[in-house]
Parts: sequence; structure tokens; C-alpha cells
Amino acid sequence: MPDFVDSHAHIYLKDFKEDIQSVMDESRDTGINKIFMPNIDHLSIEDMLHLELKFPENCFPMMGLHPCSVKKDFESALYEVESWLSKRNFLAIGEMGIDLYWDKTYFEEQKEAFKIQAEMARKYDLPMVIHCRDSFEETITLLEALNNKDLKGVFHCFTGTLSDAERVIKQGFFVGLGGVSTFKNSGMSEVIPSIDLDYVILETDSPYLAPAPHRGKRNKPSYIPIIANKIAEFKKMNVDEIARITTINALKLFKK
Repeated sequence: MPDFVDSHAHIYLKDFKEDIQSVMDESRDTGINKIFMPNIDHLSIEDMLHLELKFPENCFPMMGLHPCSVKKDFESALYEVESWLSKRNFLAIGEMGIDLYWDKTYFEEQKEAFKIQAEMARKYDLPMVIHCRDSFEETITLLEALNNKDLKGVFHCFTGTLSDAERVIKQGFFVGLGGVSTFKNSGMSEVIPSIDLDYVILETDSPYLAPAPHRGKRNKPSYIPIIANKIAEFKKMNVDEIARITTINALKLFKK
């Protein structure tokens, strides 16, 4: 059985509260031995760190402020992020980025929060886990202006064009592929065959965006092989090779 990494899963949320042990057992049974957990905001930290404590060999936390949690008081939220980063180790700065899907009210604040968290990534030599929903152009343009080739990270839940992927890779960043890659009308079947696999990592974004045929249901880390099989189909490669390369990429990026 190939080894996989789920590079982005919110398994500390209430969606998993009742059956987290079986979810973890199922993950290990399907070859997912490492699950990387992006933070959302101050409300998610305690549950995320509790899960790390419960499964120290499997669950690894990040620290950041999700763009949907950026409001007028975002600077105080980022002080808390900085405080945690100064106290202990985390895998990455994240989940951070720009989201213009739900609300554009705090776009300027989101951009400022992005810049501040990019500086944290530099200071602590950590990768950035970037969320960009309905905001790819705004996000990549901001990164291009900030990046002196000293920043690294991943554009999580990538759903863009081949040109978008090339811009991400040019910045030295990875492309995070998840459940959307399996959706029939996502357009990813036209994009994934041409993406350099050396810049791809796998994710679920659990509990969101479950892959087909589970679309619309709760996502979970054990669905990673479904995503890997679809990518193998698109790339005309053996799934074991997809697992090997993407796992190496994730472990390299997150230094695990």
C-alpha cells in the first residue's frame, strides 16, 4: 500500500467530534499516516492542538488567520498568531490568503493580513498555505510583488488554468490538488496532465469538497487515494508513483 500525506485537513472541527478515532483508523488503513492541519482563527486553536496531543504521530498543526476571519480587528488576531509562533513549532503559516467569494467588505484588510503573514513566514522560515477563492489574480499578483524567491508554500485547493499553475510554480510554490480534481465539470482534466508533478501535493480540505463519488458528503483524509487515482488517470501514470512523488513533495515542503 502506498504512503500518502493529506496536506490540508480541518479534522479538528465539530464534523469529526463523534467519530474521530474511526476516521483516524480509516486514514491509517488507507495509507494516510500524516495529516497536516491548517488553523482558521483563535476559535479553532484549542481543538486543533488537542487533536495533535491525541495523535502526535499523525496530526500536525499550522498557525495562521483564514481570510474569512479577517475583519476590522484583524491586527489583534494576528498578534495572537505571532504569539503562538513565538512559543512553539508549527508546520506552516496558514491557512491564509484572500477570499472574495463570500464578502468583499474586508478586501483591503485581507491584503494587509496577507502581507503581515508573509513576513511571519520569512521570520520563522515557514511555508505559506494560501487560500484564494474567487481571487487568484489578486492573490498571485500580491505574492509576486512580495516574493524575493525567499517565500515558499502551496496554493491550496487549486482550480485554475495551466497558466495559473505556471505562475504559482514560477514563484517556487506547490499546487494543492484535492476533491475538485475529480469533479466532471471542473476543467481540471484539461489542466492536470500538463502540470509538473514535482510541484503537486495532495489534500482533502476535510470536511469540505469531498471527491466524486462522495461529492456533497463529509470529506475525510481516507479519500486521498481517490484523488490520487484520478490524477494518475489524467497523467497516465501508476498511482503508486503519484503517491511517491506527492508524498516526497509534501514532506519536503513541510519539513516532516
